[in-house]
Amino acid sequence: MIVLDETPSTSDWLLARVAELPDGTWVRARRQTAGRGRQGRPWQMAEGNLAASGLVRLRPGDPPAEQLGFVAGVALHRVASAHAPEAGILLKWPNDLLLRGAKLAGILLDRAGDHVVVGIGVNLAQAPDVSGRATAAFPPPPPDPDRFLAELAEAFADSLGLWRVEGFAPIAAAWRARSLPPGTPIRLGDGRRATLEDLADDGALRVRTAEGVESLRAGDIFLGAPEPSAA
Repeated sequence: MIVLDETPSTSDWLLARVAELPDGTWVRARRQTAGRGRQGRPWQMAEGNLAASGLVRLRPGDPPAEQLGFVAGVALHRVASAHAPEAGILLKWPNDLLLRGAKLAGILLDRAGDHVVVGIGVNLAQAPDVSGRATAAFPPPPPDPDRFLAELAEAFADSLGLWRVEGFAPIAAAWRARSLPPGTPIRLGDGRRATLEDLADDGALRVRTAEGVESLRAGDIFLGAPEPSAA
């Protein structure tokens, strides 16, 4: 594990060094000044929270790289739930971890050739104020960032090994078991109301709208009211 006192973005720091660092390298920053979420949205890092990124060097025969978000989600849920077993932590497609319906953590994938950087932000100690989005942090006392990342790196290595040997099916099954349940009311990015159906075998999210069942392969879903400015 590499620990930086300060950097604009742990993912950008790692992306600039993918050629020189070994597979499985993780880096965290005590202070991250320009973190980002999906679609370039800013990601705030309050003191005591976790901003970290891990490096995956893709191998011949690996499943599709976009599935690594689910690999990371299963690992993140495992560690977060161990620290707050009674909190009811759930995964939300495509890249969020929720605590009682509020965002506890997020995952972002960046690719550079045969390298994928898995960026993870976790509200360990403080829930940042994000316009249009309910956020949450762990109940006190918060997990130690170094310990949490060490456990996450181990859990991710386990899930990554399973994905490489057995493919996406066991990862998808584990993700489904830890996600928002079928029938959960949601709102799509275009404002339509829908309910969750299931995660498809290729990672698409199946939702039921007034027009019938649809498969989402990209975009956002929201619980409750629309959140157009969410990070």
